[in-house]
Amino acid sequence: MTHSPTQKQHALHVGTLAKGLKLLRVFDESHATLSLSELVTRTGLEKSAVQRLAHTLHAEGMLDRDPATRRYRPSHAWLELAYAYYWSDPLIARALPKLVDLSQALGETVNLSQMSGDHIIYSLRLPSQRTHFAASIVGRRLPALATASGGAMLSTWPEAEWQAAVTDWPVHGMTARTVTDRAEIRARIARSSAEGYMITAHQMILNEISISAPIKGVSGRSEAAVQVAVSAHSYDEARVRAEILPAVLDTANGILA
Repeated sequence: MTHSPTQKQHALHVGTLAKGLKLLRVFDESHATLSLSELVTRTGLEKSAVQRLAHTLHAEGMLDRDPATRRYRPSHAWLELAYAYYWSDPLIARALPKLVDLSQALGETVNLSQMSGDHIIYSLRLPSQRTHFAASIVGRRLPALATASGGAMLSTWPEAEWQAAVTDWPVHGMTARTVTDRAEIRARIARSSAEGYMITAHQMILNEISISAPIKGVSGRSEAAVQVAVSAHSYDEARVRAEILPAVLDTANGILA
C-alpha cells in the first residue's frame, strides 16, 4: 500500500510528544508560572494527561516545580536550548558584531528580527538605557504585519506572496494606534518595497518609532531584518530618516544572509 506525504507525516507524528510541547508552549510573559489546573485550562488537555506530562517534564529537567505552591515554571534547560540555537544559526554570528557597532554608534535600541511563521521573533537585542525589561529579552514574538521589521522583510518577497500574507496573517491592535486596516498595511509594504526600508510609529509601544531594513539573501528575499527603536519624544520621522536610516541600511547591507 502506498502512502501520500500527508499520511506518512501522520504516521511519523508522535502524539504524546506533541502534547508535551503544547504544554511547554503555554508559558509566556503573562503566564510565567502555572498551577496544574491552569495548565489544564490553557492546554485544553485532560487533567490526567497534563498531570503525567508535567511530572515527566519536571523529572526530565524541563520544568521547575515550587514545592510550596506546586506551581510550574520553565527551567534552566530552556536557556540551554537557546544556547544551542545560537550556535546552530550562522546568521547570529555574522550579525552580532555589526549590531554591536550600530548600537554603539547610535546609542539606541538595536534588534535582529527573523520571520517565524506569521510572526517575527527577536533573535538579538541590544537595549539602550531607556529600554524597559520586556523590550530587552530575546525570543519575543510579535505579529509580523504590525511591525516595521515584518513589513520590511515581506516587502522583499514576490508580490503574490506578501499580498497573500496581508490577506491571511493575523492583525492585532497592540496599541490604540496600531494599524489594523489591511489596505493601509498593503500600501505600507508596497512603499517599503520601493524604498528598501520601513518606518512605523506607535505600533508596538506608544511614543516609539521603529525603523527596519531587510537583510537580503542572494535571491533578494529576506527572512531577517535590522531594527532600531527610538523615542518619539526625541525623534520625528524626518530626523529618523536623516540620522538613523543611513546607518541601518549600511548595517543590513553588510550582513550576509
